[in-house]
Amino acid sequence: MTKAQTLAALQNQLDSFYSLQQVIAIIEGIAEPEAKTRLDQDIIDDIAGAIERCLDHNNGTDLVDVDNIELSLSYNNQIEIDGAAIEVSNIMHHINGILDQYVAEES
Repeated sequence: MTKAQTLAALQNQLDSFYSLQQVIAIIEGIAEPEAKTRLDQDIIDDIAGAIERCLDHNNGTDLVDVDNIELSLSYNNQIEIDGAAIEVSNIMHHINGILDQYVAEES
């Protein structure tokens, strides 16, 4: 039940221990929850840029499982990467760190 619905219901009730006016005054004093603010494009761009810089700064050292990269030798003795496992948990750790910083700044 919302604040407005509660007020409407109370206005149809009989007086009791507290007067109707006292109850209405108490309910009107209740703060409505603030609406969540939407992210604007500038904030989204800032966060995306911060994530990109963070991942780029790590230079792949903890973003790829370098111990299990699959390599092959191709023509002209060139080494090619056939497969590499991405360390998703490490990437998410970095992203969560960036998001936590933005949440802390907004608080």
